[in-house]
Amino acid sequence: MFKHITIGSNSPKVVNTIVEITSETRNKYEYDEELGIIKLDRVLHSPVHYPFDYGFIPETLCEDGDHLDVMVITNSPTFPGCFVEVRPIGALLMEDEHGGDEKIIAVPLHNPHFKHVKKLKDLAPHLLDEIEHFWCSYKFLEKKNKPVKLSGWVNRLQAYQLIKKSQKTYQVNPASRL
Repeated sequence: MFKHITIGSNSPKVVNTIVEITSETRNKYEYDEELGIIKLDRVLHSPVHYPFDYGFIPETLCEDGDHLDVMVITNSPTFPGCFVEVRPIGALLMEDEHGGDEKIIAVPLHNPHFKHVKKLKDLAPHLLDEIEHFWCSYKFLEKKNKPVKLSGWVNRLQAYQLIKKSQKTYQVNPASRL
């Protein structure tokens, strides 16, 4: 379904993303590469919802074997499978039971509400607190000992490096290109 979607010609300053999960939902959807569809993985056990749209950057590969994750700051939800060009503004460094699990934070390129947002400091501090709180608590009631460790925020340039690194990993790993 998304195999033909590239990271974009202006990467890492502007990248293409595919939304898997919209804001304001407890449903955790994932792109199934073998089936070529977005499927329901589970419903979050904790009484929290995704604060913003969430998906992946094509042509990337991370330590956990998945594409690089991206949280898209939106003022209204899109839909699972939506293609969105975004401008990365930073990243949240995390670890889960599978190791490093960085989250690129980005804004839609074609949304006038976020035209002024170029870096994390352009966002309200409380918004960043909400994002941290979500990632710390979303697995809490699953009771499968799935610890999440936040290591802090990094700036736009460091987010660019994470994107470049995951793109290189994708390029040298032919098995990742299903």
